[in-house]
Amino acid sequence: MSQSMRALVAVAAGEPADVLRLESRPVPTPGAGQALIRVKATPVHASDLHVLRGRYGFSPEFPAVGGNMECVGHVADLGPQTDGLRNGERVVVAAIPAVPGPPAAGTWQEYLVADRHRLLPVPDHLSDSSACQLAVNPLTALLLVTHELDVQPGAWLLQTAAGSTVGRLVIQLSRHLGIRTINVVRRRAAVEEIKALGGDEVVCTEDEDLRQRVAEIAGPAGVRKAIDCVAGPVGAQVSQALAPGGELVVYGALSTHRQTDPAALTIPLQARSVIYETKTVRGFWLNRWFGTVSSEDPLHALARVRNLVVDGVLSIPLGRPLPLEAFAEAVALAEAPAHGTKPLFVFDEGRNEGDG
Repeated sequence: MSQSMRALVAVAAGEPADVLRLESRPVPTPGAGQALIRVKATPVHASDLHVLRGRYGFSPEFPAVGGNMECVGHVADLGPQTDGLRNGERVVVAAIPAVPGPPAAGTWQEYLVADRHRLLPVPDHLSDSSACQLAVNPLTALLLVTHELDVQPGAWLLQTAAGSTVGRLVIQLSRHLGIRTINVVRRRAAVEEIKALGGDEVVCTEDEDLRQRVAEIAGPAGVRKAIDCVAGPVGAQVSQALAPGGELVVYGALSTHRQTDPAALTIPLQARSVIYETKTVRGFWLNRWFGTVSSEDPLHALARVRNLVVDGVLSIPLGRPLPLEAFAEAVALAEAPAHGTKPLFVFDEGRNEGDG
């Protein structure tokens, strides 16, 4: 094994295309309870880019290797007292930094060190594209539906941004669990696609009133569970559409995607609706979930996600493989409107990692 590797490093906080550099770094050494992973594939999430801009919920110490979410690779070496793994085993790395918690290694490099409790074995027949995307979006969908809201079979679940990756996974998971979904989209053109995916009802905010349509669909009992990743006025409308005692979990703010002023990241809730109808609005952030649960909980949840994907219940869209050198293209693709394809950095195992 070479003593050096390629890594995509942000030299400072800023626009990713301006601050990222391809560097050669020493291959790290695993400590006790850790493994060295030879990375095969790792996605480029929009949230990865927000981290580099300094606009996310945590900020690394720069210079920093990019990629703060997930990857798939093989165990290249084991540190002392690292049980339950073997050299060469294929694993998913949940590299999401826990908040509060220590920093995690960036995934945009050929080798990284990870703690044993962040590594989940995956079968060889699961593609690199699917495996490297297990630990963020599918896990978020599972936790929102089952852990955060505990939606029961037969109940309605209202969600915004139904055409997003998490939104599509929520639809698939809900069908599997017998949950009925009301799916909010912005464009009329998306309605039939969401229905074909399995969404029970679709509300298009382009030409429909969200509150009125939800009332028509759910009837007198109303909807008591909702998830939102849009925030802004749409998130407020979802809160208003809930039945008394309803719960809204907010996990994103797509309506403020390019907003740099934190004071503008708002959800204009109606006080009367919250007070007199005793509704609950709270947030969910995967990093804080990792920081508040036991070290065993993420692996258990990830194992359930892996099994749902392997069994065909959840389908992860095929990513677009790109070499590390094409990082400018990957960064642009990750935030391109309606690109529909997740850019993935892939590493050729046949290459000599020490080559320039």
